Amino acid sequence: MHPILRNVLAVLVGIIVGGVFNMALLSVGMSVFPLPESVDINNVVSMSEGMKSGAFETKHYLVPFFAHAFGTLVGAFLTAKLCAHSHFILAMVIGAWFLVGGTIMAWVLPSPIWLIILDLSVAYLPMAWLGWKFAGAKKEV
Repeated sequence: MHPILRNVLAVLVGIIVGGVFNMALLSVGMSVFPLPESVDINNVVSMSEGMKSGAFETKHYLVPFFAHAFGTLVGAFLTAKLCAHSHFILAMVIGAWFLVGGTIMAWVLPSPIWLIILDLSVAYLPMAWLGWKFAGAKKEV
């Protein structure tokens, strides 16, 4: 397989599997820590109103943080393992991809500032770096 095609496929696999892992962790987390009954997870307005009203507890905010962090970690790890070259750069592309998504969600939902800072500073680029390290930390960048 051509190395560029292999890299493109590795990034796509990282995005897809990382996203699926993220959603799976969110689902498990919400079954362990159910959202308040007044909140509809499928409705951004309902989520936003629930957050503004104080119906969410710390545990409700930590679930998405861990889902974002581990989804990024898994996606970056797979990308670094599967790509032909540029392992570090492509792992960081996964981190950047999910960072953009996290930034959009920080604008859409009125999360507490501590969560926004924690999520945007820890869950994406540092986890992508860690995924690259776990994949074998190839020397070339």
